[in-house]
Amino acid sequence: MTEKTNPQPLFLALTPGLFVLLWSTGFIGAKLGLPYAEPLTFLLLRFACVIALLGLLALVLRRPWPLRPMQWLHIAVAGALLHGAYLSGVFLAIHRGMPAGVVALIVGIQPLLTAFLSTSMVGERVSGRQWAGLVLGFAGVTLVVWEKMGLAGISAAGLAFSAMALVGITLGTLYQKRFCAELDLWSGSVIQFVAAALTLLPFALLFETMRVTWSGPFLFALGWLILVLSLGAISLLHLIIRRGAATRVSALFYLTPPTTALMAWLAFGERMGVPAIAGMAIAAVGVAIAVRK
Repeated sequence: MTEKTNPQPLFLALTPGLFVLLWSTGFIGAKLGLPYAEPLTFLLLRFACVIALLGLLALVLRRPWPLRPMQWLHIAVAGALLHGAYLSGVFLAIHRGMPAGVVALIVGIQPLLTAFLSTSMVGERVSGRQWAGLVLGFAGVTLVVWEKMGLAGISAAGLAFSAMALVGITLGTLYQKRFCAELDLWSGSVIQFVAAALTLLPFALLFETMRVTWSGPFLFALGWLILVLSLGAISLLHLIIRRGAATRVSALFYLTPPTTALMAWLAFGERMGVPAIAGMAIAAVGVAIAVRK
């Protein structure tokens, strides 16, 4: 009798590449939407729509919810870091005029910071080969964003927001890996986005007008970030964190700037020189070294 093929391993093998592809489009969506809404207002609208959609899906699919209060707390903390601190840091830095290349380079330190903290936070040992891959990957990312970097627009506030994004994505990844092993992709994401929205709401009320210029480009950007990023890429990220070591997961973020640069070249005609192309190849080799078991 012929044994049936289990499609799950193929899906899991394709998950990292699909995640990188979807995650990279987030910067394109932010670039399209930020001219029409302030950053925290933009994020709160996105979170509200995601909470409504995921909450409905979780109820219809009868997904399990955490049973213990401490589980709710851990999931909420991870959400406040992953979605609240990281996304608001990136959006606020760009809104303050920080060059996207500088923001990408600062956030690009995340795999190295994750590897440095992984032993103490999640008990993962980082090998010398993995360190070599991470350093090589960062060198490749630096080459990709170098020609788009400039000193104009750099400010203390922009640097602080970029650093907040870096700390948020790093600690959020490690915290979820350690404390949220039982996270359900649907109900857990609802809790995380609610926590992120509650974290950002007071700051939006205090520091923003919360006015939105409704337009076709803004609606397209909002819909893209809701469906592709918050529902698609974030779900894949949860799955990868659950099944992979934190250092290998974080190394995938090195592929985001090269993929974004390629998309910007295709969509907006942005220049992509020889150093950027070489950086893409170096980053890919570095990630391959870091994630190989």
